[in-house]
Amino acid sequence: MNQSTSSQQKDTSFFGHPAGLQTLFFTEMWERMSYYGMRALLVLFMTASLQEGGLAITVAAATAIYGLYTGAVYFMGLPGGWIADRLVGAQKATWYGGIIIMSGHIVLAIPSVASFYIGMILVVLGTGLLKPNISAMVGDLYDSKDSRRDSGYTLYYMGINIGAIIGYFVTGYLQTSVGWHWGFGAAAVGMFLGLVQYKMTQPKLRGVGAKPPKPLSAGGAKVSWTVIAAFLLGLVIVTYSALTGALVIDPVAIAKYVAISITIVFFAYYIGIFLFAKLSRDEMKRLGALFLICVASTCFWAGFEQAGSSFNLFARDLTDRMIGSFEIPTTWFQSLNSIFLITLSPFFAALWINLSKRMINPSYGFKTALGLVIMATGFIVMFFAAQAAASGLKVAPYWLVTVYFLHTVGELCLSPVALSAVSKLSPKRMAGQMMGVFVLTYSIGNVVAGLLAGNMNPDNPAVMADLFLQITYFGLAVGVVVFLIALKTRKWEALAEKDDMPGAVIDANEPVKQG
Repeated sequence: MNQSTSSQQKDTSFFGHPAGLQTLFFTEMWERMSYYGMRALLVLFMTASLQEGGLAITVAAATAIYGLYTGAVYFMGLPGGWIADRLVGAQKATWYGGIIIMSGHIVLAIPSVASFYIGMILVVLGTGLLKPNISAMVGDLYDSKDSRRDSGYTLYYMGINIGAIIGYFVTGYLQTSVGWHWGFGAAAVGMFLGLVQYKMTQPKLRGVGAKPPKPLSAGGAKVSWTVIAAFLLGLVIVTYSALTGALVIDPVAIAKYVAISITIVFFAYYIGIFLFAKLSRDEMKRLGALFLICVASTCFWAGFEQAGSSFNLFARDLTDRMIGSFEIPTTWFQSLNSIFLITLSPFFAALWINLSKRMINPSYGFKTALGLVIMATGFIVMFFAAQAAASGLKVAPYWLVTVYFLHTVGELCLSPVALSAVSKLSPKRMAGQMMGVFVLTYSIGNVVAGLLAGNMNPDNPAVMADLFLQITYFGLAVGVVVFLIALKTRKWEALAEKDDMPGAVIDANEPVKQG
């Protein structure tokens, strides 16, 4: 047993958990405050008129950019995790990632078109370094047999959702009261507080994540840093060319190509594992069952991630947000997801435990199918809300409240279950690889969500209603198909019981929030 892990196991100073959890809890809370607070403003800012201080971008382009941004955040977690594992260690990756994120928010606070795009790129790069590695360090605080691990992650994810709620309320209030860039600046302050707290309490980690677990040789490290530098130089050149007009970029077309490209990578990697990983017959069946979960996850996030795009625009333009003389800031509606998550998570945890005690243990496929169907019912609500808005009157806020409630219930059925499935169904020797492959479903889902939202212009609520209905039909159809196939794959899932494989507990909100 690692000495640092052993000392952490004896430590109960933070609500019965290692003191290092305090460091990670508050760092992640402030980072999520900055991320979700800024993300809530993106589509609103891009589509706002020049007179309102926005960029006056079309809905299609704005939502495509939003989808590319959120998809890139998850995709960059793959190289970010690799850099920590092979080059710098999780502690340094988290620290420098936070600095890059804060720099991105500071640049976003500068009122110019160039600073907006440069700031977003910096936030993507920084989040790719910080997010996967801070989550991994939470697990490293505990020995594999430490019974506190599950509750430690639960506490950690509570911090994620608290941070998200703070971000939505603070940036939303500042945006409506003072201006857009004050909201972006508040996100920088949040990340700054997270960095200060991280550095001051870093000794409590007691060496966890201090060094890369599988460091490269000196020659390998030199080659890797050269490749990273070349990538960053290429990114600078492309960004400069786009901002100066030398390179014309169509965000909708780029989003389509990116969605296709990531999908191809996903399929190629999955097929490659089947062909070259020397799998046993049981492992092939288990990965077949996991593939079904991946399909369900991709479709789910494509619908769920309308929250920051089409639902955000619906709240701004088609929802009556007045309570007396007070107008509810648009971004506050997005906080409903985190509020419902905090409220409902204990009930769902108890539900699965009680069902298991009664020898009723639904398969992963059934649970993810249920999550998809519940998510689809949210779009039925949006269909009727858009129809009501088509009459020319703004609709009551309870429509969006109902949708966010249903989508949160769907998330609780699918997200933690899907992550658990990756841990349990993957062959033990490639569990890390399969988690990386699974993260691609978040990227694909987010990019597709942006493309879908581009067709939902609040200026034409009748068309929005039709599109919401189409998503309903699609979600229900995929949910039914997943359920029917799950009747077969549940037997394949049971094959995992043959392995004595510890189940990893991974972030269920963002996906590795969606926290």
